Amino acid sequence: MKYLIPSFLFIFFANQLLAQNSSIKGQVKSNNALAENITVKIIGQSKSARTNQTGNYQIENLPIGNYTLIFSGIGYQTKKATVVLTNEPAMLNVDLLDSESNLNDVVITGVNRATQLRKSPVPIAVLSKKSMDQNVNTNLIEAIVKGVPGVTAVTTGPNVSKPFIRGLGYNRVLTLYDGLRQEGQQWGDEHGIEVDEYSITRAEVVKGPASLTYGSDALAGVINMIPYSPNFEEGKLKGDFTTNYQTNNGMIGASIGLAYIKKNWKYVIRATAKTAHNYYNKIDGLVYGTAFREYNLSASARVDQKWGFSKTAITYYNNLMEIPDGSRDSLSRKFTKQVSDYADDIKNRPIVPDDDLKSYSINPLHQHIQHYRLYNTTQFKLGNSDLNVLIGGQQSVRREYNHPTAPQQAGLYVVLNTLNYDLKYNLPDFAGIESTFGINGMLQGNRSKDATDFPIPDYDLFDVGAFYFAKKSMGKVDVSGGLRIDRRNIQWNDFYVGTNPQTGFGKQVEANYPSANFQFPAFKKNYYGLSGSLGLTYNISEKLLIKANIARGYRAPNITEIGSNGLDPGAHIVYLGNRSFKPEFNLQEDLGIIAYLKDADLSFEWFNNEIQNYIYQSRLTAANGNPVVIVPGNLTYQYQQSKARLYGAEISVNLHPSKLKWLTVNNSLAYVVGLNKNGELLAKHGRDARYLPFIPTLQIRSEIKVTARKPIGILDKPYFKVDGVFYADQNRFYALDNTETFTTGYGLLNAGIGSTLKSKAGKTLCDVFVQVDNIFNKSYQSNLNRLKYFEYYNASPNGKSGIYNMGRNMSFKIIVPF
Repeated sequence: MKYLIPSFLFIFFANQLLAQNSSIKGQVKSNNALAENITVKIIGQSKSARTNQTGNYQIENLPIGNYTLIFSGIGYQTKKATVVLTNEPAMLNVDLLDSESNLNDVVITGVNRATQLRKSPVPIAVLSKKSMDQNVNTNLIEAIVKGVPGVTAVTTGPNVSKPFIRGLGYNRVLTLYDGLRQEGQQWGDEHGIEVDEYSITRAEVVKGPASLTYGSDALAGVINMIPYSPNFEEGKLKGDFTTNYQTNNGMIGASIGLAYIKKNWKYVIRATAKTAHNYYNKIDGLVYGTAFREYNLSASARVDQKWGFSKTAITYYNNLMEIPDGSRDSLSRKFTKQVSDYADDIKNRPIVPDDDLKSYSINPLHQHIQHYRLYNTTQFKLGNSDLNVLIGGQQSVRREYNHPTAPQQAGLYVVLNTLNYDLKYNLPDFAGIESTFGINGMLQGNRSKDATDFPIPDYDLFDVGAFYFAKKSMGKVDVSGGLRIDRRNIQWNDFYVGTNPQTGFGKQVEANYPSANFQFPAFKKNYYGLSGSLGLTYNISEKLLIKANIARGYRAPNITEIGSNGLDPGAHIVYLGNRSFKPEFNLQEDLGIIAYLKDADLSFEWFNNEIQNYIYQSRLTAANGNPVVIVPGNLTYQYQQSKARLYGAEISVNLHPSKLKWLTVNNSLAYVVGLNKNGELLAKHGRDARYLPFIPTLQIRSEIKVTARKPIGILDKPYFKVDGVFYADQNRFYALDNTETFTTGYGLLNAGIGSTLKSKAGKTLCDVFVQVDNIFNKSYQSNLNRLKYFEYYNASPNGKSGIYNMGRNMSFKIIVPF
């Protein structure tokens, strides 16, 4: 009895204590659809959960008491809910609203884990598929440019847009597809991204150094293009058919996607085709060499289990794109075409027939780009932590055909193979600190095949970096930051080029080949980078925020900057690199003020960016002032390196009167100045060398949109909008050696209508979008349009020089779900 009573009491009280623990579970929906991957977090507790594919969640081993839960997810408004937990498990079901303003939207780019936009001190913008569908786009980057202030693009015709963020582009902007970095010969001017625009449902843009999470090449920021993920009832097959026609270049696009959910598996497949003839403007007429044809195929499969999830996806991109060179008849200004490889007299080429200008057939001088991508992303749930693993393989095949007498012979033929790896471990929360440790990088090899021109050597690259990132909320203040260290090794062997006696073209040869030219001496070098960031968000109130961030970014020189020594046929430029270049480092300060008021959303973002060892292109001229011509008919550019500074701001004023819910007025302004800090050049050339090349001019956008709040017959929420964009004169340009010239400002007016069509039973029949860009068919040249500089004459009969941008363009798009 002496031991029995204490034992009984121990068991009794132990059972009572265990009985005090219970659980909360429930289901999350949105618009009657199951909401997957919603984060459910208890305020004041380290425990959290995520909803599975059926929208269900469960948090166990909680003491009885009162709790406040926060439900947040990408594309949804964050919601708080309270529950009283007793001995019995509590059931808490929640309906989330779509996120109309993105203040509480959840982002995944540039942060250690899914994070509310309001908590990130780094400027991040989100663009939805709905916004992209309501504009005229010939490629995905063009859609992002129209939707995100501070993002611009250097273009070479309608199918090549290289993204720039706050005046920085090329390898300084890292593009991701579903979190996997895009690798596809992005060093070239005429190389666009290789992504199916119809497959993307969301784009997240990080403005400023994001090297902390991704390593080199994110000095200016990150664009993450996120494909569709199905979220509907199990056992159903759903899909959509999209078709698009644009009047200016006759662009025809068609895309079909299918999605199926069975048990814990989700399957998605999409096929897309696009074709277009040459585009038109009033000055040039139909611009020869701007037709393209594109095919895309993608598929993915994802399984969700208690241990986490695993997704495997494959994509294929195939693009045939003509190469414009701008050659013309000197009197009529009609476009001419190259018909000879030998003794090609540019000023006496034959005029292009009208039938060729209007044809959808791709002319012999064109690029053929193929991109293959296979990757797997897996998350392992480990209690209150998780491990995320991303492994991806890519192959980019690029052929540029520039020999009219031998149309099957590629001038440039390069194959780039890349293996990407990314390992991130989200540690358990400790003292309210959310932290992540990660290692990522890539292994890359580039090889030239049966080509005649060799602008870059065959090289091998190995990249590895490790980082630690943490964030903590302290009342009204959210703080985040971290450190990263990187190492990149790049090397190549001796590379010789000789002449093929049968064709007279160049070819890769051995060192002992007769008259072999030693084009690329062997090279091997390691680049190291240390980067970091620290920022905070001060929540003055639920609707008013102040954000500040300081970050140091790093970028290793790319292959063309250190290794190029030859003609890139597609760009019509001979590039000359510099093997002694150092890595770029920048220090950027960001300050932002955001207010989400009852009738307006206001934001002001200011930045200052100091860059060490900035690399840029400059046209090469001889001592007599004439351009250096190494290959006839092609310009010569040499890379330079100096200090630089960029500063500017973005302002947004979006009005949505609460008493006029049918009206929205969106306004934005983006401004950036790029200064060349090369003291030697400034002392010698003054203002001609003061500014950096390819800096966007002041840009103002305004949109007035009227949306019906109630259905009108079969029209559900029909809208009408008018928008205008104004670009100021660009008189701050890099004028040394006529690399750039003055660009006159211009304004464009656009308009559009659209609606969802529904049956009387409420079933969605289709979405219809009609948009007209450049309503008044204005003739203009963008300072970021490379075709502006495609000119062979010092003067012309009409006083116009170079090629102009696209004229009026009307787009008809229909999306039919099934």
